[in-house]
Order: sequence, then structure tokens, then C-alpha cells
Amino acid sequence: MQIWIVWLPNVGKSTLFNALTKNYGADAQNFPFCTIEPNTGIVNVNDDRLQKISDAVSAEKIIPANCEFIDIAGIVKWASKGEGLWNKFLANIRNADAILQVVRIFENDDIIHVNWKVDPKDDIEVINAELIMADIDTVEKRINSDWRKAKSDKKFQIVLDTYNKVLAELNKWVLVNDMEINEDEKEILDDMHLLTNKKFVYACNVDEEMMEEPETNLKTLLWITNPNTRVVSISAKLEEDMLDMSLEEKKEFMADMWLKSTWLDDLIKASYDALWLEYYFTAGVQEVRAWTVKKGSTAPQAAWVIHTDFEKWFIKADRVNWKDLVDCWGWAKAKEEGKVWLEGKEYIVQDWDVLLFKFSN
Repeated sequence: MQIWIVWLPNVGKSTLFNALTKNYGADAQNFPFCTIEPNTGIVNVNDDRLQKISDAVSAEKIIPANCEFIDIAGIVKWASKGEGLWNKFLANIRNADAILQVVRIFENDDIIHVNWKVDPKDDIEVINAELIMADIDTVEKRINSDWRKAKSDKKFQIVLDTYNKVLAELNKWVLVNDMEINEDEKEILDDMHLLTNKKFVYACNVDEEMMEEPETNLKTLLWITNPNTRVVSISAKLEEDMLDMSLEEKKEFMADMWLKSTWLDDLIKASYDALWLEYYFTAGVQEVRAWTVKKGSTAPQAAWVIHTDFEKWFIKADRVNWKDLVDCWGWAKAKEEGKVWLEGKEYIVQDWDVLLFKFSN
């Protein structure tokens, strides 16, 4: 899972990236455009169930689920028209599974906003305008290159009609993921990798007064109406401050703040939700591991993420709820107590499952 971070300069993005990747690789100096080359960080998904499962089966190591965050230079107005390096960065974003927009909510006179004012709605409009203009350029090029095919192939006229429909909406400043598009049209658009057809997550970098703000309020603040778009609050500076804390200090700090999880945990979970992803577990003496799959995946499809041939060779899968496995201290007792179920090819994997696959070869 690749999530590309887009932002206007000086919104706290590099500080957030530092905290996400648990290092100080991204430059967070207080001036615009300090990030020139993309920074990449693999971020683990914190889940305390892994340690509990590991204790139950005496595993040698734990491998959590993870996602890749890619940090690029801040977008500026007219980036889509080739201003400086930013046109190149917009092209790179086409590789993203999701786009994370970091939006500045906090006020701080010492950190100058590139537009000289803190206006989250305006910031989003600037970024989305650049993404939309890049998409307009992509769709227009596709129409210009493909319109002749529609003359000789009536089936291709449907494709051209889809392009023109999307282009008309883009020219009204509508994001593709906010358009009413059917499944056939979605399939036509997939290979274009349109920027505004990707899943969006908004991270509101807030001050302490807004750290517990409900998502509905944040959506209202940002004028976000798409029910499938996730908006979370984060305090990038406090997350970065916690990097220097010991585990006990961090627990005490979170307790003082009445936090059950960190803002970064919430952000990573929101990214999974936006992409309709979840993970299941495998557990044995060698390792306990979380495997990422699309929600609604069948058992053979879940086996495919371990090895591509496993879907073809799949026969059955032993399944146990992670809590039952922990309570029984391992597979043997769980089987004795009838907590392990044998599932076939039609079984839909759930995020609390621990699976042991059986294959033929």
C-alpha cells in the first residue's frame, strides 16, 4: 500500500513524516520547499493483538502489517502547468494507492504559511485544483489520441463518451472520486491513473484545543461531503515529541491526554479504511504475522498474498478467532475445545482471523 503525502508548504507535513517513520530523515526546517527529493518510509501498523498471539504460540518474531508513505515537495499554484519540479512530482503521484493531504489547522505566528493565512478550506482547494488540472490534461490527451478509434469501432464510442463525461465534470472542478460513475466507467478509467480518482485521506494538523475533534466536525470545517473520504486530526509536533520518550513516559503522557491510541495509529487505520483494506494473522513458532488483504477477500485470495501459487493450490484453511487462540494458549488447546473451524474456498476472511492454510501441489 503506497500513500503519497501532498501538502502546501509549512503545514507540518515533514514533522508528521518524521513521526510516522520514527526517524528524522525528512527535513522539517521552517521555510518553504525544503523537501526536494521524495522520502519513503515503511510504517508498521501498531496492533497489540500481535504480541498477545505471539505469547500464546511462543513465536520467535512478530511481523506487523505495514504501509509505505512517500513524502514529496509541497505543491504550489500552477504546479500542474510545469512550474519548477512540481509537475514531475504530480506525475509521480500517479503511482499512489491513496493520497494523504496534510492540512494546517494550527495557528503559530513563528511558522509562516505560504499564503500568509491559515485557511484549511482554501489550502485544499489549491491542492485539488492542481490535481484536477493535471487530470484534465491527461483526459484531453487520451481523447485526442483515441477519438479516431470510435469512428471505426462502435464499442469504443462508450470509452470516448466516458472520457468526455469525466472531462466535463473536471472542468466544473469536481474530483473524479466525487462523480457518479458506474462500474463499467470505473473500469475504463482505471488505466489512466487519474489523480482525483484515488482515495483521499485528510490529516488535520491541529493544536491541543482540537485534538479530540470529531470527524464530522472536521469534515464540516474542510467542506468535505464525500462519505467515503476519511478525515482525522493529528498533532504532528506532539507525535514527534513522543519519539524521544521512553515507553513508560509515552504511556503516562497518553494517559494524561486520555488517549487510547496515538493520532498516528488513527491515521494509519483511516488509510486502511479508505482503501477498503484489513489484515488477518498467521501464527506459529517461527513467527506471528499480519497479512493485508482487501475486505471481502475469500480464503484462497488471502492465501495469495503469502504466495501467488497458494491461491491455485488452496484446499482448506484452519480458522480460529485470535482471542480464542490467546485464551487457549495455542492451537492444540483451541482444537480440543472446538474453537478451530475448517473453512473452504468460499469463506470470507475477517480481521480477527488467525489462519493456517492447507495446500495441494
